[in-house]
Amino acid sequence: MDPLHADLAHDLRAFRLAVSLRVGRETVALAGPSGAGKTTLLRAIAGLLRPQQGRITAGGETWLDTAAGIDAPPERRSVGLVFQDYALFPHMSVEQNVAYGGRVRLRELLDTLALAPLAKAKPRELSGGERQRVALARALARGPSVLLLDEPLAALDAHTRSAVRAELREHLRRFALPTLLVTHDYADAAALADRIGVLVDGRIVQEGTAAELIAEPASPFVADFTGTNFVTGRARRAGGLTEIDLGDGTIVRSTDDAVGDVGVVVYPWEIALAREAPADSALNHVRARIASLVPVGNRVRVRVGPLTAEVTSESAERLGLRPGDTIVATFKATGTRIVPLTRADFRTETASQE
Repeated sequence: MDPLHADLAHDLRAFRLAVSLRVGRETVALAGPSGAGKTTLLRAIAGLLRPQQGRITAGGETWLDTAAGIDAPPERRSVGLVFQDYALFPHMSVEQNVAYGGRVRLRELLDTLALAPLAKAKPRELSGGERQRVALARALARGPSVLLLDEPLAALDAHTRSAVRAELREHLRRFALPTLLVTHDYADAAALADRIGVLVDGRIVQEGTAAELIAEPASPFVADFTGTNFVTGRARRAGGLTEIDLGDGTIVRSTDDAVGDVGVVVYPWEIALAREAPADSALNHVRARIASLVPVGNRVRVRVGPLTAEVTSESAERLGLRPGDTIVATFKATGTRIVPLTRADFRTETASQE
């Protein structure tokens, strides 16, 4: 199956959307803040919006070429689109909703997506995960060359989200279509996509696997978005290491080279907690009060001064951690990454048309 190629530019209220991407037999996520242009891009590919400039090809066909005057309408684009709210017809049964997309693969899709027992049910009788499967089946019933998903998990509550996320990932792998999904949630992007493009103010600021984005964030925004600790300070070289003054008297050290104003990235799972600074090889010890403890499965996220550490529930219980306690957060210089700071990294989010 030919890949999806999209190269387009379009003026939004606060900035210009300018994106070039290629999606093969894989799932690519465009992730970023609300208003970054993600949905605009999805609508342009689906034919629901005509960009000012661009070219889109998929399945061996040209859907858009503004220079050549080509703009295929939505019904002539081989696209399966899953809307954020699923947009199921409330008066139709599951079977009728899926058949609206196409009848050729109706039985196969109902069986594959475990919808056959629900065939006669109406959307109001379904759970959030079941409604999502119906929307996915309807999109696939068209026999599309490209699958587009707009915030596919946003309509689900937190309790349901994790299970449905894993289920959706399996389905996307099984159908192996060029798939583009947009989301503002990094966890969704990391779980569902083979590659992630971080879209900020209309431009992809970094692209890679989830692991690559976490390990080598290209900017403070990417570091913060991927769930890492991010603090700012002023760096100077000292004895073969870089020392960063965080501005409150705290000094942390990194093996990365840097001088001047920098951002510091530390992953929560790289931070150990203790009542007193341990006598080990770690060079960074931040003593501060515990602001909060948040259970996450069998782990606890502990906010210590400007940092969040992630420890096991057993460790938190053994240490007797309580909000207000003074604790030492310890981490190694080799686990302390430095990213460049620019004025663009601190842009406030502006209202924009998406």
